[in-house]
Amino acid sequence: MERSARAFWLREPGEGEVRQTALAEPGPGEVLVRSLYSGVSRGTETLVFRGGVPVSQHQAMRAPFQEGEFPGPVKYGYLNVGLVEQGPPELLGRTVFCLYPHQTRYVVPATAVTPVPDDVPAGRAVLAGTVETAVNAVWDAGPQIGDRIAVVGAGMIGCSVAAVLAGVPGARVQLVDVDPARAAVAEALGVGFAHPDAAEGGCDLVVHASATEAGLARSLELLEPEGTVVELSWYGDRRVSLPLGEAFHSRRLVVRSSQVGTVSPSRRTRRTCADRMALALRLLADPVYDALVTGESDFEELPLLMKEIAGGERSVLCHRIAYRPG
Repeated sequence: MERSARAFWLREPGEGEVRQTALAEPGPGEVLVRSLYSGVSRGTETLVFRGGVPVSQHQAMRAPFQEGEFPGPVKYGYLNVGLVEQGPPELLGRTVFCLYPHQTRYVVPATAVTPVPDDVPAGRAVLAGTVETAVNAVWDAGPQIGDRIAVVGAGMIGCSVAAVLAGVPGARVQLVDVDPARAAVAEALGVGFAHPDAAEGGCDLVVHASATEAGLARSLELLEPEGTVVELSWYGDRRVSLPLGEAFHSRRLVVRSSQVGTVSPSRRTRRTCADRMALALRLLADPVYDALVTGESDFEELPLLMKEIAGGERSVLCHRIAYRPG
């Protein structure tokens, strides 16, 4: 019997649609998953939606189960939680996380899914990909006990990083953003909050995730001499100017990139990507992460929703997509 599913596609920059797609019968070592929730990764998916992925980065930016090519048509996304309807006995009936786009049902290798721990609600587990990025960033940053840390940019990634850093003993962690509404999120995460103009300086470490030139410049200003900025922002096709004159050299500042495509060099010989994902899911047992889910819509609303998010009409962290039965 031929199966089908419905999937969200970017038809062309700025225009999305839901398409019917054929679904193969799962073979040996594969699973059929029925989606329960997916998450919109606001920063990256907005960049893809507006067609802002540079040609030089088309391969690097591919999602694991992407179909089509940038700038479109393309099926893109990587935050999916579903229920295994067919597959190996140890996975049958389990709730799993997968780096899969927005689609009602899908077939993937069993090795591509990670079981969600029993103490992690499916609706919260959509954050696993983002928290995995945060874990990798913290591994790259290497915070120490008692460090003074700022996270500049209170988007989905920045808030996830702040939540992970909040567990560093004795650390002073401050979330920095221009949106005063993010103060409530910071409070829920158990960290401080400040507007960039009022942020506390003297930082040993700053994690930058605002994807703005001003945010990166302010990150450098917040550092102590010999401090480090870990750059998590993805600018796509935009050029960024950075004040590397002035006191940059005399203060011996460091700007270090971080990217989730590979495991941090500090852990690469001892951890796999699967280990990192499993750790992210274990961290999500903490209900504090519910503060990062700021809205929910039905799957069929995605074409309009993505246009509103990309156009700035909705201020969201993670917007959750719900898949109704039937």
